[in-house]
Amino acid sequence: MPLKIPRAILFDLDGTLADTAPDLAEAVNQLRAERGLEPTPYEQLRPVASAGARGLIGAAFGIKPDDAEYEDLRVRFLNNYEAKLVVKSKLFDGVSDLLKQLEARGLAWGIVTNKASRFTDPLVPQIGLGHAGCVVSGDTTPHTKPHPAPLYEAANRLQLAADECWYVGDDLRDIQAGRAAGMQTIAAAWGYCGHVAPASWEADALLHDPMQLLELIKPE
Repeated sequence: MPLKIPRAILFDLDGTLADTAPDLAEAVNQLRAERGLEPTPYEQLRPVASAGARGLIGAAFGIKPDDAEYEDLRVRFLNNYEAKLVVKSKLFDGVSDLLKQLEARGLAWGIVTNKASRFTDPLVPQIGLGHAGCVVSGDTTPHTKPHPAPLYEAANRLQLAADECWYVGDDLRDIQAGRAAGMQTIAAAWGYCGHVAPASWEADALLHDPMQLLELIKPE
């Protein structure tokens, strides 16, 4: 079944629009260095970058959120990350051109992320996304993805119905959130994707390059 052409496209941030994994990995490996440990290989950290502190601390230390050490490590990790927020982070190839094309076609676009506004607010303009139609962070609503509340909030800020929007993300919970909000969903296989194959997420479309999104939108 062909996709319904949207009036707006909403994007996840980390692993979808922006490649932030290098700075996130550096923040957690700084914790290992403080303990006299060798850094965890980047290849092990990158797939879990979209899961934030939970994923990175889990990969680097084998510690889960209900473990006694977790909260202290989480606080220190976030402080490390905030201090060096945009060092190696950058937009994925094709993202800047994609957004220009969407704007040229009269389509709104916005960001819906589980990243707290403490990080999102400074990062978004620094990385070249300050012209987003809306930015909904992980603490903007009482719920985070996969709950649909952040996506409803974004649609509301764009003055659109949720089903007039697509949601693009590189994590299973992005697709779950988009589906729960009644949006058509796009799996961003160019991103981090965790340890569950994007083909199994039951998204409405699976793309391997940001510019492929334009192929799903009929020309005016």
